[in-house]
Amino acid sequence: MRVFLASIPMDDARIIIVGSGDAALAKLRLFGQTPAEVVWFAPGGAPVGPGALQGGPAPIERRPEAADLIGARLVFIAVEDEAVARDLAALGRAAGAQVNVVDRPALSDFHTPALIDRDEVVIGVATGGSAPILARDVRSRIEAVLPAGLTSVAKLARDLRDTVIASVPDFLARRRFWEKAFRGPAADLAAAGQTAEARREMLRLLNVAAPEQGVVHIVGAGPGDPELLTLKALRVLQDADVIIHDRLVPDAILERARRDARRLYVGKARAEHSVPQDQIEALMVEEARAGHRVVRLKGGDPFVFGRGGEELEAMRRAGVPVFVVPGITAAIGCAASAGIPLTHRDHAQAVTFVTAQEKPGGIAPDWSRLAAPNHTLAIYMGADRAEQTAANLIAAGRSPETPVAIVENGSRPDERVINGVLSDLGGLVARSSLTGPALLFVGECAAFSAAQLDVRAELVA
Repeated sequence: MRVFLASIPMDDARIIIVGSGDAALAKLRLFGQTPAEVVWFAPGGAPVGPGALQGGPAPIERRPEAADLIGARLVFIAVEDEAVARDLAALGRAAGAQVNVVDRPALSDFHTPALIDRDEVVIGVATGGSAPILARDVRSRIEAVLPAGLTSVAKLARDLRDTVIASVPDFLARRRFWEKAFRGPAADLAAAGQTAEARREMLRLLNVAAPEQGVVHIVGAGPGDPELLTLKALRVLQDADVIIHDRLVPDAILERARRDARRLYVGKARAEHSVPQDQIEALMVEEARAGHRVVRLKGGDPFVFGRGGEELEAMRRAGVPVFVVPGITAAIGCAASAGIPLTHRDHAQAVTFVTAQEKPGGIAPDWSRLAAPNHTLAIYMGADRAEQTAANLIAAGRSPETPVAIVENGSRPDERVINGVLSDLGGLVARSSLTGPALLFVGECAAFSAAQLDVRAELVA
């Protein structure tokens, strides 16, 4: 985070604006609807005619002196002469104010964000002064989707805030109350201007507010690209109290979650289980029974080699309400990103997802079935068994010249695709020095990724 947007109360604040041109007028209009005391110094005289300010404070047609700035919270300086701007900024800081010199970020203590002003609700978009036009464009996009009655909803919430705190001392119950209020009929009524009806609905909700039963959502995070999260997964993440996540979930996805949610890492790698599976399930039950909304966040899809089925059974046995939010499984996401069609009319009439890590003491894969022609294999957790997997497939009848592809960090910015043939699969893995999650694809369709890489190289050239 390069800049931090602070919320500064305007009640009893003193704002000083210095300048006579358009930039100064823009700042005056910005603060025209605030309860702050706004003082305007216009050393060059106030504009007249069509460009004059309508309403607002009367201009003081001189430069401010040190005594004029005492008690100011914010000082905006919009003058052309840089030396004058520096002198005025020094006076403002000496008076204890925060100073903004318009269009001169290096001279400023803060930058003015692009603001969406809905009275009680103010949204800011900032770029640290580097791209104000971009900030304005983002602001316009956000403003277009905000409901027109947002201000009325926020005013009603302010009026009831102390009542809610007194009536619902439990923090989680209070949060649930506000979520219901802001997402249900009360908010709709307030937005429509039916304030009395909205107030009655909020008070009705308040009378039944109580700590809720916890719930678990087993959520698929997809292969790693945060834009591949489903809308439902994103909504659940932003509602979560606790997020229990795996090693394969990148920070880019965790950043989409509610910021104050507790994050519990229970990642696993082969032969390195930070938290055993039974303890993960016990943790999920414990957090849900404490009344929390728990998200068990797993890479890919929780029901494809993700042990989501075991966790679902554990929640049901414990009597914990549980829901599953599917994700784009790694094979589909990585194949699409690498340009590998999993089926193709000319090359593959079937696709199989298989793990190279069978359960200890479990049944080995049926290699004769997996080695069938016109068939794509997507092999999970197969990098450290690549040589033996290739040998088993060849022994079962698959051609040693069958195309293969290794997709490391599929769908992520550091994605890497390595192509070769089945007989050299172990060597490909060894030479590639893999460090991220990788899937192996075997079959004629795997050659499509090499063709895509050739096209990319031609475009770059």
